[in-house]
Amino acid sequence: MHSSAVFLIEFGAIILGLGLLGRLAGRLQFSPIPLYLLAGLAFGEGGLLPLGASEEFVAIGAEIGVILLLLMLGLEYTASDLVSNLKTQYPAGLVDMALNALPGAALALLLGWGPVAAVVLAGVTWISSSGVIAKVLGDLGRLGNRETPVILSILVLEDLAMAVYLPIITALLAGVSLAAGSVTLAIALGVAGLVLFVAVRYGRVISRFVSSDDPEKLLLVVLGLTLLVAGLAQQLQVSAAVGAFLVGIALSGEVAEGAHNLLAPLRDLFAAVFFVFFGLHTDPQSIPPVILPALALAVVTALTKIATGYWAARRAGISSKGRWRAGGTLVARGEFSIVIAGLAVTAGIEPDLGPLATAYVLVLVVIGPLTARYTEPIALRLTARRTASADTVPAQVTMPTAETLEPVDESRPER
Repeated sequence: MHSSAVFLIEFGAIILGLGLLGRLAGRLQFSPIPLYLLAGLAFGEGGLLPLGASEEFVAIGAEIGVILLLLMLGLEYTASDLVSNLKTQYPAGLVDMALNALPGAALALLLGWGPVAAVVLAGVTWISSSGVIAKVLGDLGRLGNRETPVILSILVLEDLAMAVYLPIITALLAGVSLAAGSVTLAIALGVAGLVLFVAVRYGRVISRFVSSDDPEKLLLVVLGLTLLVAGLAQQLQVSAAVGAFLVGIALSGEVAEGAHNLLAPLRDLFAAVFFVFFGLHTDPQSIPPVILPALALAVVTALTKIATGYWAARRAGISSKGRWRAGGTLVARGEFSIVIAGLAVTAGIEPDLGPLATAYVLVLVVIGPLTARYTEPIALRLTARRTASADTVPAQVTMPTAETLEPVDESRPER
């Protein structure tokens, strides 16, 4: 009885605090994500008021939050949109991997951590946070913008790449044989391909099965189907986020619209819990020793993500404003980076890798909403200032030379 009372008090205080922080962020016209993360730091290990009874429930709620974020993101687009975007944007995925994975691998090698740690840190710096970016796009009202499909294409390519990357890194950390690692990778690829095939080919059938005029039944079926597919995907070494996203794109028409309206409040609740949970597992005392390399890596990979988004949006024919918005939105790292770092910490390959990855992600998950909002106006202001400076420079006066003077026609009589 006492433990249940403590749980209700703790969890109720978390939800109330999140509501108040959300109000504050709304008045400031600012994304509440950084405030949610700081609240998690305050309630986590080494914080002002560590939690006890409600931590396990918060962990489950955080996982549901990521799943709902990706489901709602998938509901915005149809299967045909996904396929066409993947066909047109796969070069952007390659550029994304090259620009953002290499800095992490290079830092690990410079620190003398070895090739396995380099592969791990490459994944940490490569993958943007689908959860954070989905929330930011919703908060800023950009889901209908022209650059948003480009952003989503890059995120989907990253999430699908995790179906290949995670089995590889798990095998490397465990030191298993090449044959065993190949079997794990083949299973992961087969499951991801099967789910994508079903979503594209049988999306209308799934929508008819899910459809219901009763909001209660629609909510239960959509939520249950999403959690089931996400759980099966994760059980088979495929990201739960990928499974939830594919369920979202499989639903279309009135079903997608109805599910979106019903699930929006649940998404907001559990997404806030996810960001608090992220902060809960960050010990503030572990950050100072690794803050300098984490900050340096954050600055470099923030710039490379902006460059990735700008290049991809320009390739898609988006205007200059949309290019900068796309780049700034992709900066945040989050759930996948923490999962990758957690695998390395569990394997014990490098004691400093966990704190560095945590500090790195914390910096970018706080900066990410800021770059999403302010990259475009700052870039345009700097461009306008540079143009104005060029226009105000007086033209250089040059004296005529023999080469530039018009030759005199001596056969023409003088006037």
